[in-house]
Amino acid sequence: MGGPLRVLHVVVNMNRGGAETLIMNLYRNIDRTKVQFDFLTCKEGVFDEEIKQLGGKIHRIPYISEVGHKQYIKGLDSFFQQHSHYKIVHSHMDKMSGFVLRAAKRQGLPVRIAHSHSTNSEGGIASKVYKWYAGTYINSSATHLNACSKSAAKWLFQKDSSKAIIIRNGIDSEKFSFNPLIRNQIRRSLKICDNTIVLGHVGRFSPPKNHMFLLEMFAEYAKINTNSALLLIGDGQLRHKIERKIEELNLEGRVKLLGVREDIHSLLQGIDIFIFPSLYEGLPVTLVEAQCAGLPCLISTNISNEVDINIGLIKNLPNRIEDKGVWVQCIMKQSVKPDKRLIKKDILDRKGFEIKEIARNTQQYYLGLGGIAS
Repeated sequence: MGGPLRVLHVVVNMNRGGAETLIMNLYRNIDRTKVQFDFLTCKEGVFDEEIKQLGGKIHRIPYISEVGHKQYIKGLDSFFQQHSHYKIVHSHMDKMSGFVLRAAKRQGLPVRIAHSHSTNSEGGIASKVYKWYAGTYINSSATHLNACSKSAAKWLFQKDSSKAIIIRNGIDSEKFSFNPLIRNQIRRSLKICDNTIVLGHVGRFSPPKNHMFLLEMFAEYAKINTNSALLLIGDGQLRHKIERKIEELNLEGRVKLLGVREDIHSLLQGIDIFIFPSLYEGLPVTLVEAQCAGLPCLISTNISNEVDINIGLIKNLPNRIEDKGVWVQCIMKQSVKPDKRLIKKDILDRKGFEIKEIARNTQQYYLGLGGIAS
């Protein structure tokens, strides 16, 4: 009757963040003859073209940073008034989902999902206060709650966190499985010797990712092991600050800024140890990818242990600046054996991180909600 059920996902833009990567992984693996994704965004994103190729529609309204509070709210109200035919709106805006779902509720959209992907809000005090205000509308406006982890659910939904359905940030295990041939190709392309110890990080160049700590720590390690390198995969608002820090620490040539990449699954093959000192996270999909690639992962104690797939690759460490020596010592103790990096193919499935199974369950979830909304 009229084609697939169309689910409207709401994000700022479809770039390579954790939430956006999950949405695309789901989108690629669902049966799009039954469920189709559309998007309400505020800015262009790198996934826009693929979305169109997969049959999705992209709607756009100006973001609050461009037009201010009143015009943003007016834009949301106007959009949902014109697109009240959607049965399901799935908002990935964390606390800002309050405004989105309030507008959807005003226009009578029957299923309104708030999805938590983090455990904190970015920005200064004024920004956090504003987001807190937006978040006060979530519990009264959302009909369903989703989260990437229990800790993310507790942060956004508080007393209602037990009602949240956990949708794990799953991946395609075959894509990330270790391949020594790809490892050699990546290292050659980056002009890195086979015996160089390579540390790696994937993430936006933004404050929560804690790049300054990472660079300070690597500078200490590089003094001990001169045959070492650091790969930073990503980009963002702190790029110039990171570049200045690299110069200040005399790490030019030792730290490679690789930008936003589509071949992260290949780049992980060329890394020896994955470093992730974030100040806060929801459930970072990149850590699931790194474990699938067989990488030892040193991560901050601020990250939920729900990301650990229990194959002995995760070690939690404190991330205060005075703790950088602890990280250096752990790196020194790591055994780097590429021939030991193959992970059993069914491990992610058994641990609930295999995207094909997550996509099947999510598809059934949407179809069930669509039936309720009919």
